[in-house]
Amino acid sequence: MDEILAGSYVLLWRRGASVLTADKIMVTRDTRFRLVDGFNLEISNVAPQDAGDYVCQIGDGDNRDQIHTVEILVPPSIRTSPSGGQLTARKGGTITLECKASGNPVPTISWSRKDHSMSTSDKAGEGFSITLEKVDRHQAGVYQCTAQNGVGDPVTVDMTLDVLYPPEIEVERSWVHSGEGYEAQLVCIVHGEPAPNVVWYQDSFIMEPTERKTMETRGNKHALNIKHIQSPDFGNYSCVAENSLGRAKKYMELSGRPSPAQFRSTPFSRNKDSYNLTWMVESYPPLEEVRLLYRKIMMNDTHQKHGKWHEVILHPNNGDTFTHLIVRPLPVLYPRTRLPFRTKLGGYGTCCCHKQPTVCVFQHLHFGSCCCCIDVVSCNIKTH
Repeated sequence: MDEILAGSYVLLWRRGASVLTADKIMVTRDTRFRLVDGFNLEISNVAPQDAGDYVCQIGDGDNRDQIHTVEILVPPSIRTSPSGGQLTARKGGTITLECKASGNPVPTISWSRKDHSMSTSDKAGEGFSITLEKVDRHQAGVYQCTAQNGVGDPVTVDMTLDVLYPPEIEVERSWVHSGEGYEAQLVCIVHGEPAPNVVWYQDSFIMEPTERKTMETRGNKHALNIKHIQSPDFGNYSCVAENSLGRAKKYMELSGRPSPAQFRSTPFSRNKDSYNLTWMVESYPPLEEVRLLYRKIMMNDTHQKHGKWHEVILHPNNGDTFTHLIVRPLPVLYPRTRLPFRTKLGGYGTCCCHKQPTVCVFQHLHFGSCCCCIDVVSCNIKTH
């Protein structure tokens, strides 16, 4: 090129139809362009719009154009839809989150949930948009859209989804046990959007705070606290939650009666002639009497035969605690092979058979041939 320029020829730089330089004269008014070493074109502070073909042309009548293609690498940027990144949907509806990214090369988009994992169904719409169907409160939260193309650092924006739904209530315990003079707490876990208003009832009467009865709220947890319990305090309670989309109610019972028996027996007996039936009862008043009924059941694949009831009256010793552990040896009613079984009250007993069965479990009737079991059906308790 030095030899060519030594003559009478003129070197031009142009972009499309626009002439940028002619010989050593800057034709363009864009100060970012300048000539280096007399004929090399330099562009400073390049921008995406500078991409394209630049032609170095020599005016000698021959086709000596030299084309330079400039590609501008642009880091990713994101524009959300809606622009504020705040979305609202009703329970059961469908919502689409859009994340429009630009850059060069074209960025790839990935979606995630802040402090949560994305479900398989949520990931089905990965790309510039994601569609959530049949939304519920568990899908509310902050979704993150991340764009990356290998130029600069990835860019992430947050989109917040609020799901509107009627109140939903869970109770910590539907049966709350206490005693006169003691305390009790009844708890409802309430979800809803907009935030529901929660009211407590005893039977059908709305409750107001008193010195003994107070209501407190911590997040979604709503608690009714009762101090120095009196006899009229026992009974049915309910918490009612209501917002603009609906109403929900859950019931609980505050009881001073002994708790249901919880059987703790091991599956097998270590004694070939008897079996220790063990259960636990909670009672604030001292226990006066425990009445236990059990019987033998002969059964096979097609029918079962019940033996006569055996009754045992127990007078347990009351200790210093509210929890009473009771152990009662029961005779093996049929001296054959003993197998474990669950009683109807949730504990275990022994099972004896002429022939080895596969399994013998109450309320899950998978039996071998000819099995007889102890059937504990009741445990009536009296208190002072």
